[in-house]
Amino acid sequence: MEGKNLLRYTLFLFFTVLLILLTFSDLPSPPSNKAAQLNCAAYSPCPWCTSKNRFLSKKTDFLRKPTNPTRRRHSADVPRHPLDPLTVTELNKVRKIIQKYDLFENRAYALHSVVLEEPEKKAVLEWKKGDPLPPRKAAVVARAGGASHVLTVDLGSGEVARHETGDLSGYPTMTVEDMTSVTWAPLASADFNRTVVERGEKSRLIKVQCYSLKDTANFYMRPIEGLTVLVDLDTKEVVQITDKGKHIPIPNAANTDYRFAAQNSYQRLINPISIEQPKGPSFTIEDDHLVKWANWEFHLKPDPRAGVIVSRVMVRDPGSGEMRNVMYKGLTSELFVPYMDPTDAWYFKTYMDAGEYGFGLQAMPLDPLNDCPRNAYYMDGVFLRPMGRRTFDRIWFVCSRAMIREVRPKVTLVVRMAASVANYDYIVDWEFQTDGLIRIKVGLSGILMVKGTPYSNTNQVNNQENLYGTLLSENVIGVIHDHYITFYLDMDVDGSDNSFVKVNLQREYTEPGESPRMSYLKAVRNVAKTEKDAQIKLKLSDPSEFHVINPTKKTRVGNPVGYKVVPGGTAANLLDPNDPPQKRGAFTNNQIWVTPYNKTEQWAGGLFVYQSHGEDTLEVWSNRDRPIENKDIVVWYTLGFHHIPCQEDFPIMPTVSSSFDLKPVNFFESNPILKIPPNVENDLPICKADASA
Repeated sequence: MEGKNLLRYTLFLFFTVLLILLTFSDLPSPPSNKAAQLNCAAYSPCPWCTSKNRFLSKKTDFLRKPTNPTRRRHSADVPRHPLDPLTVTELNKVRKIIQKYDLFENRAYALHSVVLEEPEKKAVLEWKKGDPLPPRKAAVVARAGGASHVLTVDLGSGEVARHETGDLSGYPTMTVEDMTSVTWAPLASADFNRTVVERGEKSRLIKVQCYSLKDTANFYMRPIEGLTVLVDLDTKEVVQITDKGKHIPIPNAANTDYRFAAQNSYQRLINPISIEQPKGPSFTIEDDHLVKWANWEFHLKPDPRAGVIVSRVMVRDPGSGEMRNVMYKGLTSELFVPYMDPTDAWYFKTYMDAGEYGFGLQAMPLDPLNDCPRNAYYMDGVFLRPMGRRTFDRIWFVCSRAMIREVRPKVTLVVRMAASVANYDYIVDWEFQTDGLIRIKVGLSGILMVKGTPYSNTNQVNNQENLYGTLLSENVIGVIHDHYITFYLDMDVDGSDNSFVKVNLQREYTEPGESPRMSYLKAVRNVAKTEKDAQIKLKLSDPSEFHVINPTKKTRVGNPVGYKVVPGGTAANLLDPNDPPQKRGAFTNNQIWVTPYNKTEQWAGGLFVYQSHGEDTLEVWSNRDRPIENKDIVVWYTLGFHHIPCQEDFPIMPTVSSSFDLKPVNFFESNPILKIPPNVENDLPICKADASA
């Protein structure tokens, strides 16, 4: 039952904590009678396509699969915390209830999302270990009869509640079946086959932009430029074929293979490094999802859309010893990736990687000893597949790194989620430090999405021509693009009712004769009354700090306790606000937003993102200008990256990363690490180089 009906995640932990998500997947078998003209069976491995050509099979032989640890069965799992994800038993029960629901009975349907419908926040905050769990419910997003449906399934009573979605223009997150089955739709079209043959390619090609797999594992570097196919996702029929690049050659396969085995020589610049923790790990995992480490405690679970959700984050006060609330819930809300090429084959490439494709569903495989240390402890989770057929494996792992700062060891616990969304790889880290700081970091790597060009050297390019990017290699242009990753941060600093304070640094002048100094800086605190007061565009000319405080809780000397957002990765969106992709991505118009807590407002791009028009975004909610002073508030922060490709990005990119911090500000009475002892000689093993080295 598990192997056939469930999508599985595996979480493993070692040392102090860092989590990473891995994925293996199987594609459906190709149609037996399609695309005879291309002789598809003769070409392997196959390319892939979806409505936005973003996905590839992880099953191909050029991807290494890491050692797969032994996994326990989960049929007997039970939830132990109100926020625990749905178990195998619960998912099977949801599936059976849905099958009998009158909306889906005796008709085709697809389940786009089945996750825990979290209890009301008040119920979760009041719950204590040993108490009965609040009623368990499932939040279901499905499509049937050409319409989208949002449902709540009560696992206790078996009742199904249907929710109105209003006039939302978009569609739910695409299912894996959506992403893979349309691979074969273009091949069923005689016009598409004829066009491909005319272009001299006889390999299987992907929809929208086509690529050649001939002589390379890195098909992204061999675009068949200008050939695009529009496929109806529901009928899987080809609606339109556009071919405007017949004069553009397919880039050569030479030097595009990034695999180590494909290199003619290698350089070992450093000797191998081994990290050990002689007294064992400092963390514990209770009831499968509760992580405890040093002075931190939080609930952790996988999510098909957000990737990973960190909840009920608390830190121990070194003075009183009590566990204090910092954040109720944190997650990656959306990733907006607009490409800066307005031509016919590229203008639509403005992706929402979480809302359209499911950030968690695109989890990637990681390599032991390179991506993760050798010691690991495994913790599993499960998701229901859309049609209850195939199995996906998700593996998370946890590790640590330690750095010495003067006489105090600085050891951090990192929750890491890694996803491969087609050509791009993302690594999202939630790093917890013993001084109370939380650092949220995003790393970008992978393969550029490139376009073909007739040019092999920049001296061939007319100065008046816009390439929309950089010539990286012969006949290959790396297109300029942006990445925006928006985080949802439901801050609960010593309680749910908080305020947002913008602390401006202003230049002040001394009176004549008052001081040898003419000027100084003054901190001016402005409490945001409503949402528009907290719409923040970061500017070097307006230096500020951004505090989330609890106005009713004070330190010994009278300061309100709080945390501050320390910005980083501040690239701002430069698209016109009325540009259609920017209307959908309007949540990137500011780097910081603050909204009152609303259970339905969690996804910055709206509930239904795919092909939406932008009427249900964070900007729309924030412009209602609701009161936020001394309220249960949510802070939204967007990390931004501008990417002008360069030759070092070819054929595969080095990792670029940026981060922002949530840092205590008058939260503790003094520096919280003062009582942490320094390491001494006997605490650590003495490592010596091998005599043969």
